[in-house]
Amino acid sequence: MSQVAISGNASGTGTLTIAAPNTNSNYTLTLPAATSTLVGTDATQTLTNKTIQGGAITSGTAVSASGTSVNFTDIPSWVKRITVMFSGVSTNGSGNYQIQIGSGSVTTSGYLGSTGYFTSGTAVAAATAGFIIYSPSGAAVVAHGISTLVLVNAATNTWAASSVMASSQAAQMLFGAGSISLAGALDRVRVTTSTGTDTFDAGTINILYEG
Repeated sequence: MSQVAISGNASGTGTLTIAAPNTNSNYTLTLPAATSTLVGTDATQTLTNKTIQGGAITSGTAVSASGTSVNFTDIPSWVKRITVMFSGVSTNGSGNYQIQIGSGSVTTSGYLGSTGYFTSGTAVAAATAGFIIYSPSGAAVVAHGISTLVLVNAATNTWAASSVMASSQAAQMLFGAGSISLAGALDRVRVTTSTGTDTFDAGTINILYEG
């Protein structure tokens, strides 16, 4: 197959050359019927109706915290970092805030880590059923802050988490950290409590995710 060339003219248009493939197979170049122009290296154009996989920061839909859990599902498999954001979140019970992740279903065991808080004293609790954010005063705590989940090892789907939050009802800093390996790519995040029965009664929770 010989090369195909489209020559330019005096008005300054260029030359398009299609070289022969390295195999005997036929290859087809199809140009869409569109009114838009192709972007050159020295051109500026706004991308519309395009999907960029990875590199982009995507916001979930903010959820008014209610019920015993707040769930974010259908998270893309290419995601490597997730930020969970609390704004004025509180519950009606005494349990700690708990973030769980999963692949296909929520993982409720195997978490490694601990949590604590800083005020006039410090208390620490182990985290095994989820990433825990300590709630020293139970229902009186109104939490604000973030929890960051980062993919550490894609081969083993290992995620690490760190949380820094504060209560607006008292001079208390809430913190925690941990890790867990999932059976597959993460596709969901659940925000709940360590009791599983406390009900959220105020605040907003959302996530950001990125590749």
